[in-house]
Amino acid sequence: MTNAQWFLLVGGLLLTRGLTASLFKNLPVTPAIAYLVVGLLVGPTVFNFFHFNPLKESALMEVLTEVVVLISLFSAGVKMPVPVSIARWRAPILLASVSMVASVGLIAAFAYYALGLPLGAGILLGAILSPTDPVLATDVQTRHPGDRDQLRFTLTCEAGMNDGSAFPFVMLGLGLLGLHELGDSGLRWVLVDVLWATAAGIAIGVAAGVALAHGGRQLRQLAPSQTLMNDFLGLGLIGVVYGLSVMVDAWGFLAVFFAAVALRQTEVRHLNAQPQDPAQVPVHGTEATAHTAEPQAATATISAQSLVFKEHLERLSEMMLVLLIGGSLFLDSWSWRAVALALFVFAIVRPISVMAGLIGTRTPWTIRSLVAWFGVRGIGSLYYLMFAIQHGLPEGLALELMQLTLIVVALSILVHGTSVKPLLGRFWRYRQYLPEWRKGGRLPPPGQ
Repeated sequence: MTNAQWFLLVGGLLLTRGLTASLFKNLPVTPAIAYLVVGLLVGPTVFNFFHFNPLKESALMEVLTEVVVLISLFSAGVKMPVPVSIARWRAPILLASVSMVASVGLIAAFAYYALGLPLGAGILLGAILSPTDPVLATDVQTRHPGDRDQLRFTLTCEAGMNDGSAFPFVMLGLGLLGLHELGDSGLRWVLVDVLWATAAGIAIGVAAGVALAHGGRQLRQLAPSQTLMNDFLGLGLIGVVYGLSVMVDAWGFLAVFFAAVALRQTEVRHLNAQPQDPAQVPVHGTEATAHTAEPQAATATISAQSLVFKEHLERLSEMMLVLLIGGSLFLDSWSWRAVALALFVFAIVRPISVMAGLIGTRTPWTIRSLVAWFGVRGIGSLYYLMFAIQHGLPEGLALELMQLTLIVVALSILVHGTSVKPLLGRFWRYRQYLPEWRKGGRLPPPGQ
């Protein structure tokens, strides 16, 4: 395609998406399906107007997907409800740790025994496909900072953390392939890639988020007329936290997510410590306050004011990257190996790993079932794949993993994108008949 044709295609998609925003809200499918269909039509699958080769453009794709995931993680972090509580965060933490280990193990076993891949490649493939995506799963994620729905919170928080918790397994797979140093008996991997990188990433993120919240508050107090460019502050926080994390071998995805969480939590605590205008306190019992425990003034913060801009970037990035996925696929890309892997991931790996991770929690079974199904794979998986390719993955193995990953992501867009709205609609209707404390998936009062 020429540059002019690219401008026409992208511009036409943007105009169509902008004009049909309300239509997509009423359709039973997600916008990502439309982008994928357009990509398949103009790509080598149908009309062959263009072909995007992720293997040749892996460096470009690594940067693009990296930036998109970082923005999505920040958006997810600032939408976490205030305050943080162990009872509420227990389920997502288990999903990002126990379920992640189970998922990587199951996919690695399938890749080794059914697909005939080396063990290192199987573990790498498991790490690529195990994280749920913070970009393509917006329909099942937290909608705004005051949203306290347990289902949406669990899926959003899990996606925010498991993009970082998958990284140790990426490095383990690369190490078993001879592309990363694991140390004697894997000691370096345990100490550096697991313990240090995880703890340092969380610490850097929390410290940076708290520091920016305090700094913004002090500046507003010292110079009330001072105007802050909140979009720049949010992007700057992402850049500083991620860059610092990479420099000290910490997991930057975890750092950015927890930086956003810490920023929002600190800003709201500052606002809660101030006297609130009674006129701003919402009336009890309204839909707007059913899931909200934050002051309305919380919207006048760095985290909230930068969120709208980041969500727009997310939508634009989603359209472009899903379009490229469609333009990467040929008809023969849909091999039985790739389709079988996708079905195994959706129907076996995700349900088993979720149920294993949530054993012993108080999560309602209805929510467990929905979480077990809505394991959307997407842009995060593409990033890990490009990361591995850029770290010296052999071309033949890289091509095979690329074909498997692209088909799993494409099928996830189609399968999850067509089921999310109908299933959630049934869930909301079912929720109307639950006891009052369970509406919205909120935690029960003590003793229940």
